[in-house]
Amino acid sequence: MRLKTWPVAALGLGSLLLLIALSMLASSRRAQEIFTQLDELNTYHHNVDAKLRRLRSDVHLSGIFVRDYLLDVERERAPEYRQSLSEFRDTNTATLADLRALLNRDDDRIVSLQARLEEYWQTFEPLFDWTTTEKILHSASFLRREVVPRREAALAIAQEIEELNNANLTMQRAEVEKRLAALRRDLLRMLGQSLSLGLIVALVAVYRLRVLEKRSDQQRVVAEDAERQMRQLSQQLVATQEDERKNLSRELHDHVGQVLTALRMEIGRIERMRAPADARLGAAVIECKTLVDDMFRTVRNLALGLRPSMLDDFGLQAALEWHVRDLASRYGVDVELTMTGDFDALPDRYRTCVYRAVQEALTNCVRHASARSITVTVTSNGEQLEAFVADDGVGLDQSRRRNGLGLRGIEERVRDLNGSMTIDALSGKGTKLAIRLPLPEAESEAPLRRAAGQ
Repeated sequence: MRLKTWPVAALGLGSLLLLIALSMLASSRRAQEIFTQLDELNTYHHNVDAKLRRLRSDVHLSGIFVRDYLLDVERERAPEYRQSLSEFRDTNTATLADLRALLNRDDDRIVSLQARLEEYWQTFEPLFDWTTTEKILHSASFLRREVVPRREAALAIAQEIEELNNANLTMQRAEVEKRLAALRRDLLRMLGQSLSLGLIVALVAVYRLRVLEKRSDQQRVVAEDAERQMRQLSQQLVATQEDERKNLSRELHDHVGQVLTALRMEIGRIERMRAPADARLGAAVIECKTLVDDMFRTVRNLALGLRPSMLDDFGLQAALEWHVRDLASRYGVDVELTMTGDFDALPDRYRTCVYRAVQEALTNCVRHASARSITVTVTSNGEQLEAFVADDGVGLDQSRRRNGLGLRGIEERVRDLNGSMTIDALSGKGTKLAIRLPLPEAESEAPLRRAAGQ
């Protein structure tokens, strides 16, 4: 039982595709998690930084606002300044609460910052009860001793928080880089696994293909050897058939023909020896002569049908001319024969091949194609022998072309001589058979006998 490798290859390819799909899904999910984490980290840092900038901005603006109040000598606007400063304080308190929620822990720095800001805002409460004279006398010292130190302390704490936030951002980015590095390692491992599995599948496929190619080469060698033997057998059969036909034709012509000739002569002698008044014997002799003549024509036709002696005695052209005349007179068709070149030196195999091919083609034209006009052209230029048979019949049936023994026999004869045969449909109707045979260079044939029996 031969091992079937396609299930193994299919399983390997399926596993490879499944591994790639699962790895891609896992990698995509991890990459999405990393990108989400990085986006959240950037958003968090941006929000914390924005809140710290808002706190510092509120503190700076409040200092400018208080400076403007101290420089304003109109006491009647004190409630307005108090209200505006109260709004600054509320905004600053809300921003601090948002910052504390973002940091999500009771950090000492947040608590200290909140306490410093409370002190900073409470420092401004007595200012709104000062008189104009007190503003002029104490504003500069008040700002220098009370406001600026508290503002700087609050801003310093905010700066520490910002630095802490930046440090936290750096640490988290380092963690993201670690996860990215782990993702790269996983991708490389997945690539290595995929390549390993793909290499295994490829090796199995290549090995199997190599085995199949070797088996195919062996089968091709066996098939070529069988074809060569079949062709040799076919050549031997064709040669044996031609020899048998030649022998039978010779036997019919030489022996049976001679016996019939002697019989005809004996009947003639009997006719001369009979009494003139014997009418019954005369009628029997005439009947015998008629039967002998019919028998002689039948034997001659059989001998010529098996293999015309003129093909060996007078060559291809004479044999084809006789066959064309016989076919035209027998079936009443118009056959035109054109032969160009020297055919006397053709080897026997080539003469026999062309004659049999033309004979079979003419028979098909008359019996199957119902042709009324046939053209036969044979040319030889010393290097190649060509024969064409064209008719005006009903055309060629493809089933007969595949299964017909006559056409197959022609093709086999032509192939044995390294030639080619083509059959084409003519425009309108009809069929054209073409045979091309390369002529041998070294092979030569003995001169044709010019008389029967020589």
